[in-house]
Amino acid sequence: MTSTFASPPGGAPSPAAAPPAVVADRVSKVYGSGDAAVHALRGVSVGFAQGAFTAIMGPSGSGKSTLMHCLAGLDTVSEGAVRLGDAEITGMSDKQLTLLRRDRVGFVFQAFNLLPTLTAEQNILLPLQLSGRKADRAWFDQVVDVVGLRDRLSHRPNELSGGQQQRVACARALVARPQVIFADEPTGNLDSRAGAEVLGFLRASVREMGQTIVMVTHDPVAASYADRVVFLRDGVVVNELLQPTPDTVLDRLKSLGG
Repeated sequence: MTSTFASPPGGAPSPAAAPPAVVADRVSKVYGSGDAAVHALRGVSVGFAQGAFTAIMGPSGSGKSTLMHCLAGLDTVSEGAVRLGDAEITGMSDKQLTLLRRDRVGFVFQAFNLLPTLTAEQNILLPLQLSGRKADRAWFDQVVDVVGLRDRLSHRPNELSGGQQQRVACARALVARPQVIFADEPTGNLDSRAGAEVLGFLRASVREMGQTIVMVTHDPVAASYADRVVFLRDGVVVNELLQPTPDTVLDRLKSLGG
């Protein structure tokens, strides 16, 4: 396995002890039934601390994306419970989950998911407008400065590089002040320089703004930007690593068959 991203300068500090922002409690997820049943998650119990950057890794088919989707309320669990802050999302109705995702969760996906007819600023503010919430301009300015797009706010997506588009997507997730941002392979469509910029921004949002980020990635160097890496194999959490480096992550993946 090789990486395209430059590793971050220096090791990340260990996250301070904090209550978890999101918790999976003995979560199982089964697709299908009978002989065709696929057990994507098998009794997973894991917590993700507030104000920390956590990466989820594992071999193909390990359940890492399924776990993230269950944590974010994008998929239901077969058994167990998921808590986001003080809310247990297991058993919520579709409407309740929609409101929870809108108000308390941010998303960054591999595809940037920007509206091509809107400017960068309009894309960033769109979730607030859709929910009828007024933007906090001081917070918006802080997010824009951290993401480094002050001079690109009037540009549409086709006038931005891939890295700039993904940073717009990151700012869009952050501007609503969600409890947790879930990032699914956020650098998967980016070259090494743009990937490093996006990862640096995600880490800065944790360090400087106290954001909580849970990221699924296959890349050891991308994971090294995190404070902690959780490893899955065959739907089970099998290990974790604090203060990861590209080499220690790669070694751990090799031991798991990733």
